Amino acid sequence: MMIESAISEEVIEANIKQFLLVLSVSLSVATLPQIFSWFRQIPYTLLLVIVGLGLAFVDIRLVNLSPQLILLIFLPPLLFEAAWNLKWSDLKRDLLPICLYAVLGVVISIVGIAIGLNQLAGISLTTALLIGASLSATDPVSVTALFRELGVGKRLVTLMEGESLFNDGMAVVAFGFLVALPLGTAQLGLQALLVQFFAVVGIGVAVGALIGFGISYLTQRFDLPMVEQSLTLVSAYGTYLITEDLGGSGVIGVVTTGLILGNFGSRVGMNPRTRIIVSEFWDFLAFFVNSIVFLLIGDQIRFASLGENLGIIAVTVAAMILMRGVAIYILSSLSSSLTQSVVTLPDQTILWWGGLRGSVSIALALSVPTILPEREKIIATVFGVVLFTLLVQGLTIKPLLQKLKLLGDAPLRERYMELVARNVALERVLQHLQTDQRPGVDPEFRRYQETLVKGEIEDLQTQIDKLQTEYPNLKNFITEQFRGELLAIEADTYAEFVRSGRLNRELAPMLQEVLENQD
Repeated sequence: MMIESAISEEVIEANIKQFLLVLSVSLSVATLPQIFSWFRQIPYTLLLVIVGLGLAFVDIRLVNLSPQLILLIFLPPLLFEAAWNLKWSDLKRDLLPICLYAVLGVVISIVGIAIGLNQLAGISLTTALLIGASLSATDPVSVTALFRELGVGKRLVTLMEGESLFNDGMAVVAFGFLVALPLGTAQLGLQALLVQFFAVVGIGVAVGALIGFGISYLTQRFDLPMVEQSLTLVSAYGTYLITEDLGGSGVIGVVTTGLILGNFGSRVGMNPRTRIIVSEFWDFLAFFVNSIVFLLIGDQIRFASLGENLGIIAVTVAAMILMRGVAIYILSSLSSSLTQSVVTLPDQTILWWGGLRGSVSIALALSVPTILPEREKIIATVFGVVLFTLLVQGLTIKPLLQKLKLLGDAPLRERYMELVARNVALERVLQHLQTDQRPGVDPEFRRYQETLVKGEIEDLQTQIDKLQTEYPNLKNFITEQFRGELLAIEADTYAEFVRSGRLNRELAPMLQEVLENQD
């Protein structure tokens, strides 16, 4: 027993050291853009991949990346954070194209890649299908982060994130079925396949909805930010594990829970202050997990294995890009013909080129059973393709946005908010100068300070007026910001009355009415 205890302690200590080493390297990379301005041109996640590649080149392996580590530890918080921040009103407007991309797009991707590899590279159909399934899951984290930084239209962000969230679930379901085929554990036939598909998805949606609405109504009964924050973390991992144990899709379950808590629970069960605390926590956790994942993706590359399978990787990349284009352009046209929601050609082009692959694809490839003969070829091919999408497509998406004139006005909005913040701060300073009659302060000094502050406020107001005149579109942003502030004040006031017992009506229906009226 003592020997076993000593061994387990050594394993724990080694794991902690590995974790701290990975974290130290990731955070060091995060500081590079602040020290060397040139690095600011590269999205943070892609910079991590490049540094990981450098470590792999000199054969420094930080940790062994396993499918369990990605799917059980890293994936749930990333899915939950994306779903939490995705507005249902935006998602509902484009639900049809998103579902088409996520369901039919996955089928088109798998079939197209499999046929290309089988016919052009001579790969067996079983292996080709597993490669296609692994690469059917998009992971545009670095692209959407760049979108927000550059102020790209909200709709394009919603389309890309919504598709990624849903097609991750579809890809995992498809991969599970295709892995079971060579093992002889899958039921063949369209009817059996559809029954299995709806069962897996249905269980995921049901468990996610049950946990999401349950926590939403539970948090109505108290106002404890740390407890509510912890409940969201437990719900992310708990939903994934429970759903998988019941035979459903953990990915679909977590996405459902995140959507409900982000759009319903956070509005009706949390006051605005708590909602901000929880959102900031998930922003931190997503940054934390992504920092580790993308560094390890680069660090796990085996250059010798990539060289041996370079021809297969090239065929796979070509087939994947071609099938992605076919899926996006055809399904967008189908969506436009069925609804009035038209996805523009420039948006379609960005969706096509921005369909990067990442951690989910790698996790699926690594989870191929060792008894399958071409497992190493599958892993090498998927790693090579993921590397291509991250470095080539990821680094060229910004020039493509510029070419298509899709860059937004994020710098302008940031400049406006800086001026407003400075103006509000000086107004408060002026108010303090006029109300604080502290003895001992020279009246002449006080008048001098008032004159300086008033002059700065006038100058700031001139700059703000100039921005509003030169950029009329800025007024929509200003109105939306002000509307959000008013809604937050109203919701916070109702929550105060309910918690103090002065209002007996339940908070959930009241806030739901407010939100519906505002929309």
